[in-house]
Amino acid sequence: MLENLSIPDYSLKKLKIFERKSHLRVSILRGENVMGAGNQQERPIESLSHYVAGFVDGEGTFHVAIQRRKDLSKGFQLIPEFHVSQHREKTLILEKIKGFFGCGYVKPNHPGSSRDLTNVYIVRNRQDLLKKIIPFFERYPLISEKQQDFQKFAQVVRSMEKGKHLTREGLKNLTRLAFSMYGNGRYRKLKLETVLSLMESSETVRQLPKGKDTVRAAWRHAEANRND
Repeated sequence: MLENLSIPDYSLKKLKIFERKSHLRVSILRGENVMGAGNQQERPIESLSHYVAGFVDGEGTFHVAIQRRKDLSKGFQLIPEFHVSQHREKTLILEKIKGFFGCGYVKPNHPGSSRDLTNVYIVRNRQDLLKKIIPFFERYPLISEKQQDFQKFAQVVRSMEKGKHLTREGLKNLTRLAFSMYGNGRYRKLKLETVLSLMESSETVRQLPKGKDTVRAAWRHAEANRND
């Protein structure tokens, strides 16, 4: 009777997917260069890319920081950043993702903090964002609402590459776009209207208390109380 038992097709497919994902996780943790030129296994590479995209969908953030700069004529600068965070005990996966993209760095989320036990992988260099991060996530799009924030993030980075942030009106437009991300700026320390008003004059910018950031990154707000 056992000889007549067969595994349904859908179960075989699930098994193959599981085996492929398991192989990829082992490859990442072993530090194998599955993206290397000598690796001709296209299907594992494709699956690894989907794995990384899914991991970022859950643990990553595309953020545009807005910082006060008294040495700049407009008083502010935009800093696009890509982040992936994990508990410090899981830092190895951040290092492997860093190796996957071939750029960025890993650091403590809040150095010296006894409450924040997370580390974060960061890519801030604009050329790395333009040539590596953004093209990757356009090819392997996120499936959560985070995809909309990524699209706005990509628009900001590409607009900055064209120099649109160098004019006062362009900077204000990109600031509005940045504020529309992640809950319409509810994690920002200052309201949009306040920032736009301060941008009107470099003299007014001096009224802002020294050292006060205009934004508290959404990922930092969330990670401050994270302890998984």
